[in-house]
Amino acid sequence: MPIFINPFKKADVSDFEGVYVPLANFQRHHTAVAIHEDQKNSLNKDHFDEKKLESPPDPGSSNSYSANTIEGLRAEIELDLAASGHDSAYDLKSKVINKAITDIGMGTYQWQLFVLCGFGWLADNMWLQGVALTLPGLTSEFGPSETNVRYTTCATFIGLCLGASFWGVASDVIGRRLAFNATLFLAGVFGLAVGGGNTWVGTCALFACVGVGVGGNLPVDGALFLEFLPFASSGLLTALSVWWPVGQLISSMADNMGWRYLNLTLGAFTFVMFMCRFFLFHLYESPKFLLSQGRQAEAVATVHGIAYKNGKTTWLSEDVLNEIGGLAIVEDKQKLSRKEIVSRNLNKFSTERIAPLFATRKLGLMTILIWFCWTTIGMGYPLFNAFLPQYLANSNAEQPTAPSIVYRNYAITSVVGVPGSILAAYTVNVKYLGRKGTIAISTLITGILVFCFTISADPDFQLVFTCLEALFQNIMYGVLYAYTPEVFPAPNRGTGTGIASCLNRIAGLCAPIVAVNAGQANPKAPIYACGGLFLAAFVAMCFFPIETRDRQSL
Repeated sequence: MPIFINPFKKADVSDFEGVYVPLANFQRHHTAVAIHEDQKNSLNKDHFDEKKLESPPDPGSSNSYSANTIEGLRAEIELDLAASGHDSAYDLKSKVINKAITDIGMGTYQWQLFVLCGFGWLADNMWLQGVALTLPGLTSEFGPSETNVRYTTCATFIGLCLGASFWGVASDVIGRRLAFNATLFLAGVFGLAVGGGNTWVGTCALFACVGVGVGGNLPVDGALFLEFLPFASSGLLTALSVWWPVGQLISSMADNMGWRYLNLTLGAFTFVMFMCRFFLFHLYESPKFLLSQGRQAEAVATVHGIAYKNGKTTWLSEDVLNEIGGLAIVEDKQKLSRKEIVSRNLNKFSTERIAPLFATRKLGLMTILIWFCWTTIGMGYPLFNAFLPQYLANSNAEQPTAPSIVYRNYAITSVVGVPGSILAAYTVNVKYLGRKGTIAISTLITGILVFCFTISADPDFQLVFTCLEALFQNIMYGVLYAYTPEVFPAPNRGTGTGIASCLNRIAGLCAPIVAVNAGQANPKAPIYACGGLFLAAFVAMCFFPIETRDRQSL
């Protein structure tokens, strides 16, 4: 088996012999069968457009409406599409592919992809913390004041906002695979270039370019990973947040020989992650993207490739897709133009898509509160964490803390914060605590600890509170990532979470501006603002009307 894989090779069904098993003879995944039986028991013929069915299934007949027949599969899909708002051939065939991936189940391919997508989460926080560690060095070498140098973080957030906006749509136009690899490639190349910056303004521009690459990681990696996940394992998307604190840990461990060495190290590390994605793992193009381009045979081959990698079989074939969604040659609606692809993405943010988030008083209140929390936390997090090395170094007005102690404490803080996401995954399922209790308590404690940080300038005292703050902060973020998509209805989940993420980035962009202006009047003012924002988020969380523990998503 070759070490390096041809990343440009297109999949073909003939490459995966022995994978295909006819639907009638296939042992479907137990979750798919359970869903099918549940739908069968509640079947109402009014849900179906019988004109589309050559022989409408009889709910009482186990043969015509079996999970292993085309009629039963078609019925499942039409029920799924009832609330989606789309019923083109593309949408029908996308649902078929979802069913096929669910029947294959979780396996080697998805677990490897979990690690590679985790690189995106890791890179996002690694570079945010890397910028924070770079600020003192930029002040020493280029001369901007300790407050004005914070505009470096602002430049980075401009890039993050642009990257998040661009790559999310671009991945639907140029393909997931290209966007997936390009984000880390850009971050790695410009990260290495930052190490050679010869002016402060030039370095800020390079950080903005790093942000353009890094900013695309969360939307692209998250969407890609979700499209390859079977339904029963969709919760693993939230587990990607475990990689977030690892990024901070790597930044803290790399900073021991100056800001140029730090950025060269982070740039090289990012480029190595890109090399792993590009040469050591064969990423199949998203079958949904292939369908949108009319490349049905390649979409089928991709699913066969996943089954082959996992050591499983699949019932998916072009014949099944054509039975459900129409012949690819005849059905023009299967292929979406680039204009239609972009339109679908933009429609996620139209009033038609947003309105259902306020369909009921309970859901409307939930939507407002969760967006408020994403905004306040989005500003509060960088107000403290993006400038933490500065706070640690300058806490004592009489004598600055030694750099060795500053970075020792920062590294310890990073290590202690790592278990937070893992602990959150446990506490959210504890009775009487759940999602709401976990996120509210962790946010309250985080806000209090931020205020406690300002009580004393003693490095050991500050170390205790930064460690505790990092632990509870990662619990808070871990639950926030998991809880947010759960509270929104499935047809509008992308809109709700997308707007939340957008508000988070915009607020983060404003944080350095607040830190610069407030910090000139009182060096501790940004820390007070951070604590106040966390407490404001806690108050909003106390009024969350929806608890999602032990229940399916809306």
